[in-house]
Amino acid sequence: MDTRRAVLDALSAGPVAGPELAERVDVSRAAVWKQIEALRENGFRIEATEDGYVVRSVPSYGADAIRFGLDAPYEIAYYESIGSTNDRARELAEEGVTDVAVVADEQTGGRGRLDREWTAPSGGVYSSLVIRPDLPPAHAAIVTLAAAVATTDACRELGVDARIKWPNDVLHPDGQGDRGGAKLAGILTEMTGEADRVSWMIVGTGVNANVDVDELPPGATSLRSVLGSDIDRRRFLQRLLERVHELIETPTDVLPAWREHAMTIGERVRIETTTDVIEGTAIDVEFPGALVVRTEAGRRRILSGDCQHLRPIGAADATSNGSNGDTDENPDGDGTRSPER
Repeated sequence: MDTRRAVLDALSAGPVAGPELAERVDVSRAAVWKQIEALRENGFRIEATEDGYVVRSVPSYGADAIRFGLDAPYEIAYYESIGSTNDRARELAEEGVTDVAVVADEQTGGRGRLDREWTAPSGGVYSSLVIRPDLPPAHAAIVTLAAAVATTDACRELGVDARIKWPNDVLHPDGQGDRGGAKLAGILTEMTGEADRVSWMIVGTGVNANVDVDELPPGATSLRSVLGSDIDRRRFLQRLLERVHELIETPTDVLPAWREHAMTIGERVRIETTTDVIEGTAIDVEFPGALVVRTEAGRRRILSGDCQHLRPIGAADATSNGSNGDTDENPDGDGTRSPER
């Protein structure tokens, strides 16, 4: 842990005297003073009281602001503007870096699956997390579902009715379009690995936060629009990263949480893969993230594809899961590129 992060962690725990802070961080008192002054220059209001240094206010956004009080083992690389947080995260991953979230206020070259353009104006929450999970590539899709759950939980904690359309679109279910709702957020995961283990993964999350709807493509909405006011992006991203970390540490919790938030299960769906089009009723999701669809030909397990809901949410009957055959569909091979963000 670097000195700045150690100082921020100590300050977040409450008042701390200079000598004690220097001892905790294992630096000189002069080095502590230098860090305190740097934080003040970055917008922190820090007072020296009889009990020690006390943080009175924190900047609204930025690397140090996000680090302060973050209960997850991730560093923050912050940019006011960047082409793509995923591209920068990939560069860091290839340099051997891990456990860092690349965060930006805006992206000028954001992209989704199949290099589709992703609109990412100033005011959103755009983060690409570099991790090295202890997983075989065949299980990597569970991380994508974990990110969708974490994003949905962060939205719900604000009072927003957010739900997941398989596997990783986070929607506000207002009934617009074939998605079954207006899009609040999406996830794009990328990875590289060997036959038996993941070398690194990037979990890219884009949330339409403090953004006007007229800046977004048709079919999208924002937290600002739904709530009628801006959110605390700092705390929102902290909660998202904390929840991602919790779920990656306990992967058995992912599928139950995903099912709880899902709007796809029970719906008539149309899945376009790179090789096929599958229609039927979505009846479940199975590890590591396969959508189980009941079709006229039997049950199909689909690991990757673009999903459309064919009827309004709640119109389908999912009372039966009878089948006359099981088939696995993984046309993308490794299942690590998630459907459109």
